[in-house]
Amino acid sequence: LIGTKNPGKITGAKIAFEQFFDNVEVMGINASSGVSDQPINAETYNGAKNRVFNTKKFAEENGIDADFYVGIESGIVNFFDNWYITNFAVICDKNGYYSSGTSASFPVPQKHVNSIQEKTLGHVMDSLFNESELRLSTGGIGLLTHEKITRIDLNTQAFTMALTQFVNGDVWHD
Repeated sequence: LIGTKNPGKITGAKIAFEQFFDNVEVMGINASSGVSDQPINAETYNGAKNRVFNTKKFAEENGIDADFYVGIESGIVNFFDNWYITNFAVICDKNGYYSSGTSASFPVPQKHVNSIQEKTLGHVMDSLFNESELRLSTGGIGLLTHEKITRIDLNTQAFTMALTQFVNGDVWHD
């Protein structure tokens, strides 16, 4: 059960889970992130975690059983005095064990940092590239990499990284 209706996020989760599990079904619901429309720094992780919490709450209230509850959030984060766009995925299994992972990150030129923080990456990318609703397709990263990497790829990466603690037994699990 994933805390979003965004097709790119749902597809990314499905691809990641299908790498390790058979008969994967991913159901998306609207779940609040509880953070800004454009998450900044820790809001990115917190938004994904909040989506998982709200997804689990929805499942309990509606009698839905799931093996995993997942959330993902894309945000602008500062690492070592540089700004990047990255995705944080959080996964909780039916036993309450949590793990998280990130996607590859791409740099944000300083001249666009304030606009992204104020308006959202999607809005800025749509404006820069004269596009509409990139967040629902390949994303800005699709344009920036000339379709070598898409938003779905980044979502898949983040979920795959979070799954490492679920698919390796006690070797890579707290």
